[in-house]
Amino acid sequence: MFCRVLSATLLGVEAMPIQVEVDVAGGLPVFVTVGLAEGAVKEAKVRVQAAIQNSGHLFPAGRVTVNLAPANLKKMGSAFDFPIALGVLGAQGIIATERLEKVMVFGELSLSGAIQPVHGVLAAALAAKRSGCETLLVASGNAAEASLVRDLKVRQVKHFNDAVYFLKTGDESFATLVKGARPQLQHFDKDFADVRGQSLSKRALEIAAAGGHNVLMIGGPGTGKTMMASRLSSIMPPLTEEEALEVTKIHSVAGLNLGKGLMSQRPFRAPHHSISRAGLVGGGSGIPRPGELSLSHRGVLFLDELPEFSRSILENLRQPMESGEVILSRVMATLVYPADALVVAAMNPCPCGYFGQTRQSCRCMANEVSRYRNRLSGPLLDRMDIQIEVPPVPLELLQEKKREESSTQIRQRVITARQVQRERFQSHALNGQMSRKELEQWAWPDEATRSWLSRAGERLGLSARSHDRILRVARTIADLAGEVQVHKCHVQEAIQYRNLEKNRPVAA
Repeated sequence: MFCRVLSATLLGVEAMPIQVEVDVAGGLPVFVTVGLAEGAVKEAKVRVQAAIQNSGHLFPAGRVTVNLAPANLKKMGSAFDFPIALGVLGAQGIIATERLEKVMVFGELSLSGAIQPVHGVLAAALAAKRSGCETLLVASGNAAEASLVRDLKVRQVKHFNDAVYFLKTGDESFATLVKGARPQLQHFDKDFADVRGQSLSKRALEIAAAGGHNVLMIGGPGTGKTMMASRLSSIMPPLTEEEALEVTKIHSVAGLNLGKGLMSQRPFRAPHHSISRAGLVGGGSGIPRPGELSLSHRGVLFLDELPEFSRSILENLRQPMESGEVILSRVMATLVYPADALVVAAMNPCPCGYFGQTRQSCRCMANEVSRYRNRLSGPLLDRMDIQIEVPPVPLELLQEKKREESSTQIRQRVITARQVQRERFQSHALNGQMSRKELEQWAWPDEATRSWLSRAGERLGLSARSHDRILRVARTIADLAGEVQVHKCHVQEAIQYRNLEKNRPVAA
C-alpha cells in the first residue's frame, strides 16, 4: 500500500515543501530511503522503527520504500522522522490517507516515540501556508514559533501516539491548537546613561542608528568602545512585526530559537576574531548555513579588535555591506541570505593601544603602527561611513554622579528621523542605503557647499565612495535636525566623522 505525507526541507533560510511517499510491500524485510537524502535522513529508519514499535504499533515485516520528492533536491536534518512514521502507518491502513491531506508534518522522533523539536520550523510553517496546507503538526517545543504564521492551524503533540489518535479520531485533546504571540515591548539591561562623557562618540552612534551607517571606532583600551557598541541596539527603533518574523526565521534555521516564540529585540552579535569565513558570512559543507552577518540582520554586528580578524575573511564583508545580502553559490543551489546589519567595528590605534595618548606612552615603532593599520584594506574602510576616534575619559568625570542622557531619549530622536526616511523612500530603506540617483535627489547641497566638499575631498584624498557616504551621513544629520535641505554645517559635521582620512585640516 502507498501513503503520501507532506513535510519540508530547509534551503538556506527558506523551506521547500517535500512529498514523503511511503510504500509498504511484501518481500524480505528492508527499509530503503531514496530522493537525495543525507546521513541524518537515512538514519531515520532506525528511529522510525523503534518509535513505532515502542508506541504499540506493528512495524511492517516486508519491504518499506520511502521516496522524498522532488528527488533532485538535497534533504537534510532529522525533521523527516515524524512524517515518515505517519506514512508507514498510513501505508498499512492504520491511518486513513485522506486525513493526511492538507496537513504538513515536521519533527524528530525519539526511540520512545516522543516528538522532539527541530530547527527551522518557522520557515516550514511559512512553506505550509504557501502550499495551501490547513494544519501543521509539530513538537510542543516548536509550537510557539510555528504559531507566528497567521491563518495556519498549528497543533502541538508530545508523543507519536498523540498524532495518531488525533488523525484517526479528530480528537483535539491529543493535538492542541496553539495561538501565536505578537511582538512584546523591548527591555534593555544596558543603557547609554551608563556611559560617562564621550559625547562626540555617542552623537556619532546616534547618527549611525538613525541612518543605518556603518561605524569604526578607534581608541585605546578602556575608552568605552565595547561599552557603547553593546548599547547601540537600545537606541534603535523596535522591530516591526515583519522584521521580527524575518529575524526569528533566520535564528530558527540556525537552531538558536528552539522553544521560543517571536524575537522582540534587535539582535546584537559579537563574534571572536578567530571566526572562520563560513562562520562570519555563512557557508559550510552540504547546504550552507547563515553566518554571524545574517544572524545580525536588522540588528548590530560588532567586530571588536578589527585588525585581529583575518584580512581575507574581512574582505568577504565588502559586497554584503553594499547589497544587504549574502549570495552563496554551490553545485546544488544558489542561496541568498538576508544580511542588512549595522556593522560596528572597534580597533586600537596601534598594537599596544596607546598611540597618541598622554596618560601612557606608546611603545610601538612607526613601522609597527603603519603595519597594524594596513591590515585593513582601503575598500573596507571606505564602507565605514563613520570613523571616529574615542579618547580616554577624564578620571574626574567618572566620579561624577551626573546622570547622562538615557537610551530612551536618544531612541525617540532616532525613531523620528527614521520616520522621515520612511516617508521619503516609501519603504523601510534608510539614508545609508541611498542609490546615486536618490542621493542627488535628496542629499544634494547647494553649489557653494559642493565646491567646499570638492576642495576638502582633494586635500583628504577622498574616494568617490567616501564622497557619497559623507553626503549620506549629512542627510541623516539634517533629518535629526528636522531640516529639509542639506546645509554646509551638516556636511562639515559629516566629514569630521572620517577620522582616518583627515590627514590635514580643511579651510572653511
